[in-house]
Amino acid sequence: MVSVRNVVDRVGPTLLHALQLPEDSPAVGDVVIAEPGGSAGFSGGDLVLGVAITDAADAAELVRAGAGQGAAAVLLKPPLAAKPAVKRAAKSAGIALVQVHAATSWAQLVWLLRTVLDALADESESLENGGDPGAGDLFRLADAVASVVDAPVTIEDTNSRVLAYSARQDLTDPARVATIMGRRIPDDVLARFRSRGVFRELSRGRQTIFVPAQRDGTLPRLIVPIRMGGELLGSMWAVVAGPVSEERAAAFADAAPVVALHLLRRRAHTDAQRRATAELLRAVLEGQATPRRAMAELDLSDEPHRVVVIEVAGGDGRDAEGPRLALLERISQGIGRRPITTELGGLLYAVVPDTAGPGGWHELRIALHEQPAKRRGGTLRAAAGAAGEIGDLAVSRAQAEEALGLLRADLVGEHVVVFEEVWTELALHRAATAGAAAKVAELGPLKALHAHDQANRAGYVDTLYEWLRHPGDPRAAARELRIHPNTLRYRMRRLLELVPLDLEDPDVRLALITQLVALRWS
Repeated sequence: MVSVRNVVDRVGPTLLHALQLPEDSPAVGDVVIAEPGGSAGFSGGDLVLGVAITDAADAAELVRAGAGQGAAAVLLKPPLAAKPAVKRAAKSAGIALVQVHAATSWAQLVWLLRTVLDALADESESLENGGDPGAGDLFRLADAVASVVDAPVTIEDTNSRVLAYSARQDLTDPARVATIMGRRIPDDVLARFRSRGVFRELSRGRQTIFVPAQRDGTLPRLIVPIRMGGELLGSMWAVVAGPVSEERAAAFADAAPVVALHLLRRRAHTDAQRRATAELLRAVLEGQATPRRAMAELDLSDEPHRVVVIEVAGGDGRDAEGPRLALLERISQGIGRRPITTELGGLLYAVVPDTAGPGGWHELRIALHEQPAKRRGGTLRAAAGAAGEIGDLAVSRAQAEEALGLLRADLVGEHVVVFEEVWTELALHRAATAGAAAKVAELGPLKALHAHDQANRAGYVDTLYEWLRHPGDPRAAARELRIHPNTLRYRMRRLLELVPLDLEDPDVRLALITQLVALRWS
């Protein structure tokens, strides 16, 4: 059964937004266009497009007529779709109401909806197996575009990754061959195109861009942006022999809207898969899904896995969603397999096998270490929980979050940590947290010493802490404080004059260490 929700999810939020989705909508059958004043000859399960409806009263009547004849949904453009009278009519009639992006061509939408309906009906097996039903179509489309422009073509996304390519790539240059082999434009070639302003022109939305041959032997390129509703979805690159006639360039550009529909369809499929994966992974991390289901549906192997939590905080300390997702894309390009990920509370969670093989924790750790801790507009932190069985992923998540807390408090010098490797810091932090809750630092003379520091900035508390940490080694303690050893000795004499402390008593030293740890590590 193909539902309205299936269709909306497949086409994607760029074009469609469901305003009303009843639970018992009929199965979708076909797409029909409703004209104002025309006969409402709908069939059960139709998607009814209000192409020329301009009045809220006509729109509400169309909704009621569609529901009366068993239509599955009515599709309208803004502002009609969101009019209160229209929404009330849809709710009372029990029919789905879907808003279409204002800039969308109705003709293109009809073609796309029928393609999606065919795909959902004929390719359910491919969807269940995790395949991409649009991939083959995109390669065939690349061949068709190549015949139009009479040049080998690649279709790329906004990150310069190759989604599909045509035949005849053997007639190109080394840069194109490297692009096909690596499935993305090589960094050095990318830098050259960027320096020539190619990507700036793409973002501005010019119809076609011609890039002349370069001294390194790179052949000329004819490039066209792929847009839908004002959004840049990708681009098409043709390797040409030289300047192209206006007719060929125009034909190349005319193919862009058709490619845009395929890219939207592909993205909708990928987004739906990612949403389903993310929802199941959230349940696994919260201990609400069985290990058997997680292994079957998330394609997890029967071996120890770790949970890795990644935080990209903005320069103002707030979470930065865009940089976090962009980071995942960057690190995923350098490892053998994209980690299974989801988001919870503004944090990115990844589950990876505890192996040194492709897509394992070893690879991900290297990729994270290669990312700078301080980056423009934010800070990167990552922490991994201990490795365990699939049923223990909720425990690994809690451990990763505890280790992330050390990073947030600047208690560890790295920006990527592993739970088992920071056990001393964790032990001190747990002890300090318990000590702080019990207010141990308020006992004895330490409270007076702390008050004196606050009033005079004497640094006596820090001095005592380092003196106790380095027993019998005043030079090491002085190095930690960045002062001369004689200054350290002077401070110790002064603080002992200020408060009565018997530092020869081992229990006094132990109690002071406990208090100072509670002050510094909680």
